[in-house]
Amino acid sequence: MFFSEPSEILKLRLDSLQENLATENPILIDAVDTFKELDKLAYRIGLLHKDQSFATTISWWPLISVLGTFSAGKSSFINSYLGVDLQLSGNQAVDDKFTVISYSRDDQIRTLPGVALDADPRLPFYQISEEIEKVSPGEGSRIDSYIQLKTCKADALKGKILIDSPGFDADEQRNATLKITDHIMDLADLVLVFFDARHPEPGAMKDTLEHLVQRTIQRNDAGKFLFILNQMDSTAKEDNAEQVVAAWQRAVASTGLSTGRFYCIYNEHFAPEIEDEHLRKRYKDKLDLDMNEIQNRMQDVKIERVYRIIGTLEHIANQIEQSAVPQIKSALDRWYRSVLKTDAILFILLIAVFYGLTSYFGILPALVEQLGSNVIAQGVAIGVSVLAFGSIHFWVRNKMAQKIAKTLATDNGPGNISAAFLKNTRPMHSIFFRNPIGWGRRAHKVIEHVRNEADTFVKTLNDNFADPMGRKEAAEHETQTKDAKAG
Repeated sequence: MFFSEPSEILKLRLDSLQENLATENPILIDAVDTFKELDKLAYRIGLLHKDQSFATTISWWPLISVLGTFSAGKSSFINSYLGVDLQLSGNQAVDDKFTVISYSRDDQIRTLPGVALDADPRLPFYQISEEIEKVSPGEGSRIDSYIQLKTCKADALKGKILIDSPGFDADEQRNATLKITDHIMDLADLVLVFFDARHPEPGAMKDTLEHLVQRTIQRNDAGKFLFILNQMDSTAKEDNAEQVVAAWQRAVASTGLSTGRFYCIYNEHFAPEIEDEHLRKRYKDKLDLDMNEIQNRMQDVKIERVYRIIGTLEHIANQIEQSAVPQIKSALDRWYRSVLKTDAILFILLIAVFYGLTSYFGILPALVEQLGSNVIAQGVAIGVSVLAFGSIHFWVRNKMAQKIAKTLATDNGPGNISAAFLKNTRPMHSIFFRNPIGWGRRAHKVIEHVRNEADTFVKTLNDNFADPMGRKEAAEHETQTKDAKAG
């Protein structure tokens, strides 16, 4: 079906999103409007269904994800950061769910089921049940077994969302867990990856390292990953912090990641006191330095989120033009050649079978004689032939289209490329139309407009956060001088 406008439900969701963003950053309201323009183009091409929007594929609130292994101190770190005993902590695995942590004006800490996240497009994990179902059939309906929402009144949470993840090295429900892990790695503005400094052999955690580290190598946002070596106080007894860090760095390097460093921290409230004064000061200075840097990155995540949304806007526009449309064109070319080739083969076979049967039963001469002298018979013969060939042709079109569609991406591109291709293979659309539906001058103008809008958004943000020429300072000085003279 041809869609040019979003459904009424989606319109209400996007309007609600803009209302909520009004107090955050006005520029994001305009960004939603630009996303809507991309959506309309995607509807025409067939990349999106009317209930879908590119705006709902990202998190509009600053998002910090905390990943790591069991007993790496993730929950203790979150509790310390919030100043609230929100997450259970201990040496054993205490929670097997992904927990989204959000601010609330209510003094009471509340735990809400996974459906609160699965059904809300403003929050991470919107419609994640569908993604879980793809990798673990039957598990999509058990969304409450995988995610939950916790709310608490902690000032550190204002304007941002935290996600605490279960221990990564869990074996049960592994496929679904990995899917969710990948999902939040994509959504997050900052990813804190925790490892346990007490673990004697980081090489034994090869599988964990490969998934958490190796997948960042090809990312264009690898800078958002912070690798944190927790419980570093355990190295004080042997005074071998440098050796422990080096071992972990080698383990990370073995996955192919040669950049980045480990932040070395520990929880002062739970760590035993280091008796040697100089050693204690050295560890404390390192702790303060790294914790300060981590917390600064967590604080700046609001700014990074705005830039990341604008970057995503331009990225989707580029993907449509440079990835989705070429894939659709390539698929149409394959489909065109396959249909014509198969049509020719089947047509020749049909003629051969007809000729063989009529010759075998000795009716061919009489049939030819009758057709040659009877106009009505000729018309009937032509009509039957056209109907037979047409039926074969459209059957071939459909079979070839379905076969090619299975080779196309359904969720790894800007929308559903397979669905967009199938839209071009409908019966009323000629196989000789090689340009994808919805792609032409108008589409090129939309893509160019979105790029220009993204550039304008970035310039506006830069004006707020950067002033290389010192013009703001000069303007403020001039204003102060005028005020002083006027006074």
